[in-house]
Amino acid sequence: MIHLFLSFLYALMATLGFSIIFHVPLRHFPVVAFIGAAGWTIYQICTAYDMSVVMSCFLSSFAVGLFSDLASRFFKDAATIFIIPGILCLVPGSGIYNSMLQLVNGNLKGGALTCGQTLAMAGSIALGLLVVGAAIRIIVAITRKAVNIASKL
Repeated sequence: MIHLFLSFLYALMATLGFSIIFHVPLRHFPVVAFIGAAGWTIYQICTAYDMSVVMSCFLSSFAVGLFSDLASRFFKDAATIFIIPGILCLVPGSGIYNSMLQLVNGNLKGGALTCGQTLAMAGSIALGLLVVGAAIRIIVAITRKAVNIASKL
């Protein structure tokens, strides 16, 4: 349990650092930091329950996308302000590094395996954000249509 809490704090600090780099407005720092830390904590919980890293990346990026969209609607600001720093803790940078290291060392089979898993993780992150965006657009369109129909009655 303490490991999970420390992971949350480390992800919170890392997200704050990326928020500074990406010039996130100061009033959004607490929310952006929470979104990034929550995404990383969800990833850690999923991998602790023996879920694949690809599925863990999908679920955590789904959560980051959902929280970011809710925050953007609450603060009436762009969702990318919340998504980009929030998703950076999930980016599989070590997988890319290890893939290249194995390929440079001549281990083609290990490099290809690591590279495939890294690409699958990156794809699942993108897919998680895409699913949230599409679902919210559908919900908003249905809600607007229902309001239009109700106002005509």
